Amino acid sequence: MSATSTSALAGRHVVLGVTGGIAAYKAAAVARRLVVAGAQVDVLLTEAARRFVGAATFEGLTGREVRSEVWDDIAAGTHVELGRAADAVLIYPATANTIARLAAGLADDLLTNALLVTRAPVLLAPAMHTEMYEHPATQANLATLRERGVAVVGPAVGPLMGGDLGAGRVVEPDEAVAKLAALLGDPAAGPAVDAAVGAGVLQGRRVLVTAGGTREPIDAVRYLGNRSSGRMGFALAEVAAARGAQVELVAAPTELATPPGVTRHDVTTARQLHAQVLALLDAEDAAPLDVVIKAAAVVDFRPAEVAERKLKKEQGPPQIRLVPNPDVLAELGARARTAARFPLLVGFAAETDDVEANGRAKLAAKGAHLLVVNDVGAADAGFEVATNRVVILHRDGGRTEVALAAKHTVAGRILDVVADALAARESEVAGGVVPPGAH
Repeated sequence: MSATSTSALAGRHVVLGVTGGIAAYKAAAVARRLVVAGAQVDVLLTEAARRFVGAATFEGLTGREVRSEVWDDIAAGTHVELGRAADAVLIYPATANTIARLAAGLADDLLTNALLVTRAPVLLAPAMHTEMYEHPATQANLATLRERGVAVVGPAVGPLMGGDLGAGRVVEPDEAVAKLAALLGDPAAGPAVDAAVGAGVLQGRRVLVTAGGTREPIDAVRYLGNRSSGRMGFALAEVAAARGAQVELVAAPTELATPPGVTRHDVTTARQLHAQVLALLDAEDAAPLDVVIKAAAVVDFRPAEVAERKLKKEQGPPQIRLVPNPDVLAELGARARTAARFPLLVGFAAETDDVEANGRAKLAAKGAHLLVVNDVGAADAGFEVATNRVVILHRDGGRTEVALAAKHTVAGRILDVVADALAARESEVAGGVVPPGAH
């Protein structure tokens, strides 16, 4: 790691909290990198972390005493002074249990005491099994912490303890340290986090997100549908809300819990989704929408006739005549081309062949400002999995590639591009360049 990528750390007092996960061994490399970057590092080990790593390792690396007990140095007020003196706090790894304790505001050990006291930037590097990371409680806890200004980096996708593979792997030491430097204001270190930093552009914005897969009834029991779980759209809604946006989520059938701070509107069919989107777009009793993100997987065709009762198999295969559903994205794109003011329109394209070429054609045909394309034929991306990789196509011909990551991380990258596009449009308006549909 170059010195320039961590210049903001020189002379800073960093508290490194190490919690009880198998990834705790990597915290030694984090401590070393912080010291090399010129930081003064105080390591706080939780009781569980001591089962994985020892204090002597960190004392040798930092040249400073490692603290664990809230009862140590009571007269010196260590449990208070460590938090007050910190210029930044990095928790690496941050377990699901620690994240829950922080969200609840507990102060039952030295680390949580210091975190309640500190007013310095805090960066979490989550590490846990995929199921634990995806659990609604963990996601709600992370959203709560983000709303309080806590930054989160990762988790990454990769091998986990016990031979598992998925989202929940702690980010590598170099990435965590670079993100901490960015959080402290080093522009060379790049964006600091996927959800907390960069919140300014979306703060107070009104954002509409569609998510999930619509269903078209055949009879009283059966329907036409698709494999969308809604995870990508819900992640976008959650991260946008964490960045301060007022989020309207139009949700097709899914078992996912409503993200914190999000207003949810449940629909089933494509026509219901179409009607709800237009109602929110044209509402006269609410502020205009700033962004529309069409992440839902809308069924393109529906049965022309729906049987009121269950069709019996003894009657033979039903003859189903299909008719087109409303193309919501195309309709919005047509309005965006001519409207004096229209929200930034972001579409999604789920492809299996010639992914980017088909996405580019769809972007031109639909009239969106941005189109997020992903290969749903890949085993580790797209439908029914916790991870995704996408290419964001820009109307002006540009592209932004997002590597394989947890869907919440991908959502953050997408919203980074959305924020940049919003800022660019407003700059054009301020400069007097106002093409139709641009603002």
